[in-house]
Amino acid sequence: MDSILWVVMLGAALAGFVQGLSGSNFGLVATAVWAFALEPTLTAPLVVCGSLVGQALAAGHLQWPFDRQRLLPMVVGGLLGVPLGVLLLHQVDPVLFRLMVGVLLVLWCPMMLLSKGLPRIRAGGRGANAGIGLLGGLMGGLGGLTGPAPALWAVLNGWDRDTQRSVIQGFNLAMQALTMITYLVSGTVTTQALGLFPVVALTVLIPTLIGIRLYRRFSDQKFRQVVLGLLALSGVILIVQSLPKVL
Repeated sequence: MDSILWVVMLGAALAGFVQGLSGSNFGLVATAVWAFALEPTLTAPLVVCGSLVGQALAAGHLQWPFDRQRLLPMVVGGLLGVPLGVLLLHQVDPVLFRLMVGVLLVLWCPMMLLSKGLPRIRAGGRGANAGIGLLGGLMGGLGGLTGPAPALWAVLNGWDRDTQRSVIQGFNLAMQALTMITYLVSGTVTTQALGLFPVVALTVLIPTLIGIRLYRRFSDQKFRQVVLGLLALSGVILIVQSLPKVL
């Protein structure tokens, strides 16, 4: 149990800092650490707990108005996606889950690193935003990973940095709250997870606050390159570990 406790604290601290700085990515960072030692049914509730605490803390400190025109369709889509993701969580093989996380990291991180060269999407409107919300909610219910889909969508649409953060942060906060309620109602949160919730919540506080303070001072581009590069490397390791077992 002691070794698991240290792994949980390490993942929560790193993920809290990244989320405080970027407004998202808690699930990706935490899962990259926790997937080596924790089962998906334990990882997912811990991700939601840590992300929810960090998002609430950031929203309280930054106090930005949410862009309702972009945010509300995403939230509506996410309301449908979260229960579906929670249902799939109980059907996923742990090794296959780690492989899926690895593939997600390897594919998504380089795309974000190359985001300046990606074409800008101007069409779609509320329907497309709702579809992205559905995907984000599904990934949130499955593993607490609500951020990747809307984050990439925001980049592809060319939204300015503050708009991206306000929409993604608002979506993540709503989806993580809904996911936590769904987990509790469905019995997904185990006694072990409940015991680790206070550890995760307390561990993310200071790193998140540090990330928030550095948000306007740090070079986003350089920091993003380092974080995404490390995440991509974690994805490769997960694939190398999991693929032989799946095959």
